[in-house]
Amino acid sequence: MKDMRYRVLCAMMLATAVSFSSCEQEPMPTPDEPQIVAPYVEGEVIVKFTAEVADMIAQSEATRGAATRSGVVAVDEVLEAIEGYDLERVFPIDERTEERTREQGLHQWYVVRFGAACTAEQVAERLAGLGEVQAVDFNRSIKRAYRTKATPLSVRRLAAAESATRTTTEAMNDPLLAAQWHLVNRGDQFCEGGLIKSVRDADVQCEGAWQRSTGNEQVIVAVLDEGVFVDHPDLKANIWVNEDEVWRSRDDNDGNGYAGDRHGYNFVKSSGVISWNDVNDSGHGSHVAGVISAVNNNGVGISSIAGGSGAGDGVKIMVCQIFSGYMGSNALAVVRAIKYAADNGAVVLQCSWGYVSGAANTYDWGEQGFASQEEWEAGAPLEKSALDYFTHNAGSPNGPIEGGVAIFAGGNESAPMAGYPGASDDYISVAATAADFTAATYTNYGKGTSVSAPGGDQDYYYDYVDEDHNFGEVGCVLSTLPYNVSESGYGYMEGTSMACPHVSGVAALAISYAAEQRRHLTEKELRELLISTSTPIDEFQTGSKTYSRYVADIGPLQPMQMNLSAYRGQMGAGQVNADALLAAIEGAGRELRFPNLYLDVEGSMAVVPSRYFAGGEELTYNVTIDDAAIATVANEGAKLIFKGISEGSTTARIAASNGTTQNFTITVRRGANSNGWL
Repeated sequence: MKDMRYRVLCAMMLATAVSFSSCEQEPMPTPDEPQIVAPYVEGEVIVKFTAEVADMIAQSEATRGAATRSGVVAVDEVLEAIEGYDLERVFPIDERTEERTREQGLHQWYVVRFGAACTAEQVAERLAGLGEVQAVDFNRSIKRAYRTKATPLSVRRLAAAESATRTTTEAMNDPLLAAQWHLVNRGDQFCEGGLIKSVRDADVQCEGAWQRSTGNEQVIVAVLDEGVFVDHPDLKANIWVNEDEVWRSRDDNDGNGYAGDRHGYNFVKSSGVISWNDVNDSGHGSHVAGVISAVNNNGVGISSIAGGSGAGDGVKIMVCQIFSGYMGSNALAVVRAIKYAADNGAVVLQCSWGYVSGAANTYDWGEQGFASQEEWEAGAPLEKSALDYFTHNAGSPNGPIEGGVAIFAGGNESAPMAGYPGASDDYISVAATAADFTAATYTNYGKGTSVSAPGGDQDYYYDYVDEDHNFGEVGCVLSTLPYNVSESGYGYMEGTSMACPHVSGVAALAISYAAEQRRHLTEKELRELLISTSTPIDEFQTGSKTYSRYVADIGPLQPMQMNLSAYRGQMGAGQVNADALLAAIEGAGRELRFPNLYLDVEGSMAVVPSRYFAGGEELTYNVTIDDAAIATVANEGAKLIFKGISEGSTTARIAASNGTTQNFTITVRRGANSNGWL
């Protein structure tokens, strides 16, 4: 199921002379090539101005509130002609990250709003011809183009699982783990009546990985999806909390540009209030979150890939809501969510959405998406810039991961090419498999596919009917749901949108293990390791498999044959393997080192020294600063508090009680912050 499908609109970047006559009197040019047309928000376009113009607009905003003019004659003449009335910076100012925002040019992007006399295409054409404009993009509407229905797990079946005797071989005590073949597959499911639709270890290899790590609360995964049911008893302990923000506050308490963002932000409604219980919500965001980090080993519900050991130590879910009920989202919501994730600590971007494949069947899908990376970069420049910002700026040079890992669903059009943005060389695109390693009947494959992961295949398991008369649901992915979708709080979904969070969870688990091993990797190093350690699955793509199309809707009335040989060598490098990836982490990257510090005069910084020494939680530390006139340090529980005294630089040493010593430098300058210089 492709959860959030962009329909593509190629931006019109025509180098034509600018006319200032009425929009209604000016005919649009005929393109040389057929355009791929898609819905977008009328009455506004997104523009990247030159840095100089952006600064002039920002000054106008600072002095008069919302800007209506740029202060540049050529630009303002166009704004007058199109009845432009508002200029809004795309990304709100966050003083903590404004320096790097400006370095990457994201401060230059503005939303230009205008009257009804002009179309967005007309305005885009006019602005694109100005020397003061570097790029123009459309605020594309983002709509669901997939079947969102979840199959609830009945309260009766949940109670039966809770009362069942569990074997001592189970890695976690969560009662529904036995039904989660996608996490632990013993090869004994789906083998009735002589049909073998399950292969041992056709999962993501959690059992072996859990011997090394079950997750780490320092690691944050941003879920760009519907809202997450943050109070779900199997999720609540692993929901990210912005400690500097007040829940439901109308004020921006932490100054990051988003008021009330206690658990993330609702980018659909521009509110800190996360919603999940609209009558038209599918529960998809909660389902994705549960795959990644439902609370493990708590004797409740399901297990997850990186949900911890039961002591509240799982990876944290940051909710970046880009859908709500029937409300459509748009490109602005998405790019803001991506940058928000990077600026507020997320290191994995979970994206169960994307454009339709450029090789999709037009009869079924109406149009094709981008056919190449060049097309995507030209057609969605702001989206590319926001994703670059995440992959380059999330994480820390002093933490387990430098840069952020962006993971996308490959798409469900049965097309021989993954959809963008995931198909880009810089991200991970995920295809879906069934419980026997075979390609799911709906999955995209081929060009742009990085890896595979369990996504379920309800039509393939059509011959398994549960006591509630649901066809094939046990062949889908079991996870958490809001109570308005499922009375039990659990249920089944399928799709590359379900395969995607399996890879996000494995990536988060790997970063957790790197933190515990005091290893540092770059985003590229982790991405390459995740791909290279995957399990080869080509041997299972042979012959054909029978499935019943639309079995959930009409029952087993439409039998079909799928040629598996077409998928050989086309499912990425193989199926993601958490156990092999964590084993590879042990010697990867470099050792973490106590960081060099940058302090403002009279400024202070808290550092947790245990994060930079193996077994650091059991050690004590002593810091020696060579020049106490420049900086001082004090112990405050598990933290060291450094304070800048006067401008200058001094060497320092930290000695751990195990005999390990590390040298570092403290630099104090007025206006400095933890990243260097303002």
